[in-house]
Amino acid sequence: MLMMKNKNRFQTVDAAIISVAHLLHDIYSSFLAPILPLLIEKLSISYSAAGFLSVAQRLPSLLNPVVGLIADKVSVRYFLIVAPSITAISMSLLGVAPNFHVLVVLMVIMGIGAVMFHIPAPVMMRRVSGNRVGLGMSLFMVAGEGARSIGPLIILGAVSLWGLEGTWRLIPLGLACSIFLYARIRNIRISDEFRRNESPKEVRLTIKQAMPTFKTVAGFMGSRSLMKGALSTFLPLYLTHQGASIWLAGISLTVVQFAGATGTLLSGTLSDRIGRRKTLMITAVSSPILMGLFLMVKGPLLFPLLMVIGFFLMAPTPVLLASVNEVKSDHPAFVNSVYMMINFIISSVAVMLVGILSDIIGFRLTYQIAVLLSIGAIPVTMQMKKGK
Repeated sequence: MLMMKNKNRFQTVDAAIISVAHLLHDIYSSFLAPILPLLIEKLSISYSAAGFLSVAQRLPSLLNPVVGLIADKVSVRYFLIVAPSITAISMSLLGVAPNFHVLVVLMVIMGIGAVMFHIPAPVMMRRVSGNRVGLGMSLFMVAGEGARSIGPLIILGAVSLWGLEGTWRLIPLGLACSIFLYARIRNIRISDEFRRNESPKEVRLTIKQAMPTFKTVAGFMGSRSLMKGALSTFLPLYLTHQGASIWLAGISLTVVQFAGATGTLLSGTLSDRIGRRKTLMITAVSSPILMGLFLMVKGPLLFPLLMVIGFFLMAPTPVLLASVNEVKSDHPAFVNSVYMMINFIISSVAVMLVGILSDIIGFRLTYQIAVLLSIGAIPVTMQMKKGK
């Protein structure tokens, strides 16, 4: 149970439990991208339709503010316990989907599980982080990025063992995750007390307080969104289009995500020391350069370069999350939910654009456009206030 006697103390055990919960959940949510080439071949869907699958996955995020308000009023930690089972069942059934419409339904169900998990979890992490919010968010995000490194290996291994239609055998592991979480986090509370008689005026005030942070976050994520979508959802497709095998493409995604896990671990802690703005500026300058090199490099240098790209690609996430969770408000879960909704809108539009542009002008030119747009993160970062 969270101990509120010393709010400035970093509570290591509770932070570790929340991070493990994130790891277990997000392993399943990372199954789509590695098997996307196989699903495209099986169901004969276009790149644009493939991009829409990612949008369908994020569609329930439109309900984020509602879930956030609920999380601020009552205990919703049981959402976190149930969420891995929902995500595991839906994502493990992707291989047996008979058509594109069933795929969309499965992705929406998965999105519901993701919303149930990701709205309360960062607020729980904030509560246990004391005055080291950057470190807490780094641990939280490194678990998510680590899951996206492990997930592709698990799903590709399952396909190798049982075939695409045999991935349903991974469901029991997800059910076991929920049992583990019930045993470990059922006593961790999000809210100190139930709130009553909250008026719409208070919610509007919360939005007003958080608006400067939201604008900065939206500008930063929007500038880098095409690049992030191209290097996450579409990286296996891009590499197979360049002649790589499905295994090589899947391992490349694992390399990016594993390096991203390292970036998320270090960036939040670094931002506690040198400030959020300086940390984001380092990533904003580095990412376009590295992405440009990626488009020129082939052969044995590809994997080392992908490791560096992944490091700087994912590094801003805990810094942005820490900035959002440091907004002074009586509705922390609501503020976090609005951030998640902004992330949904920007990332969904970006993934769709990558798919549409790839159908029209090809992968390579689409990736070049993504590099140019990512430069816009530099002036956005320059507008941020200095300090933590």
